[in-house]
Amino acid sequence: MRMPFRDLAALTAAVLAPFLAALVLLPLRTDVGPTTVAPVLVVVVVAVSALGNRWAGALAALSAVAWFDFFHTEPYQSFDIRDGADVETAVLLLLVGLAVSQLAARARVMRSAAGTDAEHLERLHRVMRMQAADGRTPQELIDRVRQDLEDVLELRECRFTTAEEPGDEELAGPPPPRLQADGSVRVEGWIWDLDRQGWPDGETELPATTGGRVRGRFLLTPVPGAVPPPLEARLVAADLAVLTALVLEGPERLEVVSSSGRTADGASSSGR
Repeated sequence: MRMPFRDLAALTAAVLAPFLAALVLLPLRTDVGPTTVAPVLVVVVVAVSALGNRWAGALAALSAVAWFDFFHTEPYQSFDIRDGADVETAVLLLLVGLAVSQLAARARVMRSAAGTDAEHLERLHRVMRMQAADGRTPQELIDRVRQDLEDVLELRECRFTTAEEPGDEELAGPPPPRLQADGSVRVEGWIWDLDRQGWPDGETELPATTGGRVRGRFLLTPVPGAVPPPLEARLVAADLAVLTALVLEGPERLEVVSSSGRTADGASSSGR
């Protein structure tokens, strides 16, 4: 699987940013002491952590200590530290950098999660509003859900097929991998470790099921080598499929009522 560009950029910054900051402060080495340089490098570590993840923050903290030692402690241009005060400053820089970097990374993850949860909730509400609106056809809702699935799961393509299509080529041969309602992926009877193995080859189906009956299937084509979406995104995708199944179930219920003249509880549809 390819590393996301954001994480790759953060790891690169974790190595280079402390080096460049220590290098920029080099002309001030005779005017300011190491204890003044260290807080500046901590700020750089926090900035890298806010951009990337906790591993990038930890790497930035280690890089900051290394270049602090190399440029700003005697003997200069060496990774040796001989002064006890400089050793203490380097240790404090490492500990503070690691602690602050983890806090910054955690704060970024929490902000991102809150924003993502709000987006997922809005997608579900939008589909529910379309479901309740008059004049909306099932095909319009299916197209909306297909687009949402492509966004939520970061797919290359998503298409829909009805469950009862005769001679449907997707239903011939071995069953395709299936995205389950609990967010897991099942491949021919066993659970596929999506987080470690990535998406299975080819298409993965997401059934639109209600009342124990499959009303249709979304066929998901991921981007080759892409990092799988988190569990929360997969659960939202399963909910979108259920809403689609409910819409497809609606016209069938109306047809039964109109043909029998009675509702599900046995009362006449023309009145009581």
